[in-house]
Order: sequence, then structure tokens, then C-alpha cells
Amino acid sequence: MSLGAAGEKAAAKALKHSGYRIVARNYRCALGEIDLIAVDSETIVFVEVKTRSTDSAADPENNVTYQKQRRLTRAARCYLIEKSAQDRPCRFDVVAVVMPERGKPQIEHFIDAFAPIPK
Repeated sequence: MSLGAAGEKAAAKALKHSGYRIVARNYRCALGEIDLIAVDSETIVFVEVKTRSTDSAADPENNVTYQKQRRLTRAARCYLIEKSAQDRPCRFDVVAVVMPERGKPQIEHFIDAFAPIPK
């Protein structure tokens, strides 16, 4: 399993443990990809997972650039249209995962990490 896939699996497990319901993994459309899509109460949560093997590098959550936020926003719009859910509340979260060689992953969840980028 790749580092990214392991990080996404760990993030999904942590979100489930926090009461989220995972509704899609690696959602793709012509405009982009979303790592995880979950539901938190009535809110659709689009989750970007950033994984590193050590915590010595820059914080993984800081690698969600403006361009990445724009792609995530576009992909989220596709998903909402596809599911006829444009009227549902939604937000963008980032889950930072550090996967050490030994031991448990370190997971940090940034709720409402950024606002959608306007069209």
C-alpha cells in the first residue's frame, strides 16, 4: 500500500471514529479529485488528506495551495450537482497524517480549513 493510500485509510478510520460517515473515497470528475467525502450530521465534508512519513518536513496541511483549493472546490461542485445536493451545507477539511515507520499514525484534523474558491 502506498504512503498516500495508507494515510487516506488512517484518516477515514479517524473520521469514522469521530462520528463521520464516509460516503466516497477518491472521488474523481473531469475537474479534479477529492480524497474523502464524508457526512458530519447534515454537512457534506470534502476532505483533503495530506500524508508524510515523518514530521521533520513542513506541516502537511500547509501544502494545500490556492490552486489545490480551487481544484477541490470545482470537484466539490461536480459532486454536489451529481448528487442533487447543491442546497446541502458543506465545508472543506484537511486531515494531516504523519505515518512513522513504527508506531501509530499521528492524525490532525483541521475542520473548515478553507472557504470554497469562487468561480
